[in-house]
Amino acid sequence: QLQLVESGGGLVQPGGSLRLSCAASGFTLDYYAIGWFRQAPGKERERVSCISNRGSYTNYADSVKGRFTISRDNAKNTVYLQMNSLKPEDTAVYYCAAASLYCSGSMGYWGKGTLVTVSS
Repeated sequence: QLQLVESGGGLVQPGGSLRLSCAASGFTLDYYAIGWFRQAPGKERERVSCISNRGSYTNYADSVKGRFTISRDNAKNTVYLQMNSLKPEDTAVYYCAAASLYCSGSMGYWGKGTLVTVSS
């Protein structure tokens, strides 16, 4: 069974950091670009970041540039999202998704999400 499982969410104070993980099972991530998305209550889903299958290309939403870093370890079949200088507006459910090779592709596989809450 093909699965993506997010982990690492939780409650953090403003200015704090979290690292999210997206682990794949049932398939290898070597051939997939991975995107991180988030959805806050009452808001539309937003793409936060994406990394190509070999990690040579990354992109970020303007709202997280300079604060979030996406990376991948294909040997561990896992993609990470390091989130620093967190703000209350970063509060959302964070999802990872996989597209064939490139970030411009259609995201065909989705995880169930992990909740990030930034609050004092």
